[in-house]
Amino acid sequence: MNVIEQLRRRAFLGRGSQGLGGVALASLLQSGSADTKADDRWQGVIRTPHVPPKAKRVIFLVMAGGASHLETFDHKPRLAELDGEPMPESFTAGQPIAQLQGKALKCLAPQHPFTKCGESGNEIADILPHLQGAADELCIIRSMTTNAINHDPAHTFMNTGSTISGRPSMGSWLLYGLGAETQNLPGFVVLTSVGGGQSQPIASRQWHSGFLDSRFQGVEFHSTGDPVLYVRNPPGVSTSQQEQVVDAVGRLNSFRQDVTQDPEIATRISQYELAFRMQSSVPALMDLSDETKATLDMYGTAGGDGSFASNCLLARRLAERGVRFIQLYHRGWDHHGGIKNGAAVTASLVDQGTAALLTDLKQRDLLKDTLVVWACEFGRTPMAQGNGRDHHIKGFSMWMAGGGVRPGMTYGATDDLGYNAVDNVVSVHDFHATMLHLLGIHHKKLTFRYQGRDFRLTDVHGEVVHPVIA
Repeated sequence: MNVIEQLRRRAFLGRGSQGLGGVALASLLQSGSADTKADDRWQGVIRTPHVPPKAKRVIFLVMAGGASHLETFDHKPRLAELDGEPMPESFTAGQPIAQLQGKALKCLAPQHPFTKCGESGNEIADILPHLQGAADELCIIRSMTTNAINHDPAHTFMNTGSTISGRPSMGSWLLYGLGAETQNLPGFVVLTSVGGGQSQPIASRQWHSGFLDSRFQGVEFHSTGDPVLYVRNPPGVSTSQQEQVVDAVGRLNSFRQDVTQDPEIATRISQYELAFRMQSSVPALMDLSDETKATLDMYGTAGGDGSFASNCLLARRLAERGVRFIQLYHRGWDHHGGIKNGAAVTASLVDQGTAALLTDLKQRDLLKDTLVVWACEFGRTPMAQGNGRDHHIKGFSMWMAGGGVRPGMTYGATDDLGYNAVDNVVSVHDFHATMLHLLGIHHKKLTFRYQGRDFRLTDVHGEVVHPVIA
């Protein structure tokens, strides 16, 4: 093929794509209002589930900073017996420790008592009284391990399955694979709150789409005021005028796409349209006048106050509206010192809202197909760091509820001192594989080819933890 023929071929393809793009854009712009056709939304690349799905959506509660399993879900009487004594070297010799490396290591007893709760007998610390009441809904995993001992890479590993920044987050993978059941809100929403301990920073790359299209990245909602900046029209600008702006910008972007053939421009067009629809959907989301006093009292918030409880209420409302992945970060669990009081305070900030979320979802018949996850980036050491605990990756706890998970059970175990996961060890990759399985996805089949390699959330690892599935 000579140069002239190549140019003619490119021109033909370019004009053809412009025509198809124009049809798609016209479809978007004709919709305009919030009652657009469901077929216009991203449907996901998985049209037929790989396995029968048990969950439709995920609410992921992140206890950022590293909640201590020894003060929450992993009761260790033997550690209490050894309080103040040297930590046996057989546990720690040659092991990675964040800030205690090379220092005298002494055992620190669990700082709060535990109670066997409900019919299940799940053991939960007394600083979580509301969750104790929900014990029979929880599937507690006590044998988690991770690969990264510092906060940012550990969050990156939990969110993306890799310590290398730039990979898609799990919420982005789910949105890419399954789409969302809403086109008036983002399919992946992030909320943050703070309080109770050192507030480790959280970077937006933790909910980024990586090498997937940017339409799949998480959208952070503010916890107070307007959740999205500029969601309301400025004074004097009507909805019809705003629609004309979106129309004009969309057409300009379409012309540019014809020249560059950049797929991100198509994403930009769709995101402008989403932003326009959000101008009506977001205020409705935040209007809590339809919530009963009993519901607000159950959460312990009137909403809109930036608290974790308020974010839990908002998470339920987002779930009702078809958002696929909702991630709540509470930045307050990094207790290098003062862990007795710090863990109690931080627990008090998340306990009621978490339990209320489970109850609320169940009352509305949403818990059965909503997977709720409570997790952190790592745990804390059985050894003392003054009167606190250091970072720990060899064994920690998380729990899941709803969404096809077996309720009222404890899976896996750490050793007598809570140092090593020794029974039914679960890696972050295993957790990801299990989460995807509950949503109807075989973790080896949701892939994306990038730079000559098929990438997936579980990298080249991961096994589904079938015993925790109902």
